[in-house]
Amino acid sequence: MSDVPPHGEADEIRRFWGRLGLPGLVDVHTHFMPERVLRKVWDYFDGVGPLTGGLEWPITYRRDEAERMALLRQFGVRAFTAMLYPHKPGMAPWLNGWAADFARRTPDCLHTSTLYPEPGVEAYVREAVEAGARVFKAHVQVGAYDPTDELLRPAWALLAEAGVPVVIHCGSGPARGKHTGPEPIARVLSAHPRLRLIVAHMGMPEYEDFLDLAERYEEVRLDTTMAFTDFAEELSPFPRRALPRLAALGDRILLGTDFPSIPYRYLHQLHALERLGLGDEWLRAVCHDNAARLFAL
Repeated sequence: MSDVPPHGEADEIRRFWGRLGLPGLVDVHTHFMPERVLRKVWDYFDGVGPLTGGLEWPITYRRDEAERMALLRQFGVRAFTAMLYPHKPGMAPWLNGWAADFARRTPDCLHTSTLYPEPGVEAYVREAVEAGARVFKAHVQVGAYDPTDELLRPAWALLAEAGVPVVIHCGSGPARGKHTGPEPIARVLSAHPRLRLIVAHMGMPEYEDFLDLAERYEEVRLDTTMAFTDFAEELSPFPRRALPRLAALGDRILLGTDFPSIPYRYLHQLHALERLGLGDEWLRAVCHDNAARLFAL
């Protein structure tokens, strides 16, 4: 699974979006971070750490940074993110500095930043926004924090006012965290209804609860990361009864993949979306147009 993908995969991916009449893909959930941090993440997956849900998790695209970027470009991904996240106080400003430099040298990466509930969070979030951050990553599961923490309140307000989206891992998959699930996010949205939250992994496994929030708040979106794939369907199957709701929210579902740390080929995520049977218009919106509109690409 971790061998270099055959050239045929890139060709198949390009045929997929070409058939839809798209100029490429926009992937809102890809991981780029300092190499030593990413290696530690991969070590965690290799060790089947508790947050993996006890699952074997081979890293399909275990390559250096330049090779990973080259692969995304071969796939025709015209914009992607650098999802990075702290697991303790003091990490976020350092990660944000790295991400700002990465965005400067990587024009097809949407400048990504992160945050953590700690003194000074409002100041460094403001600094990141003023420096051009276009998307934030929040990881409630790994960070093990309550998104309603009072320390985060001014940061959420600032991001809502600035209209900067936040990709947030807040569902309880693959393993439940102390503060995961829809209830804390519902409280955040009650206080900040214009906050542009992009719920990672479709909110897996609480899919329908997060669909509820998307139906209630017009700025809530969901990304497809790992959802609907064979791997995820074995762990947390998406309820078929919710497919009409997924179709109706077609303007607020965004392609995400978790590249490079996925246990299957990138192409499989696209095929998983296609086999839902929601049609080409839905696929065009999800794989490109919704994110292109959100980020003014």
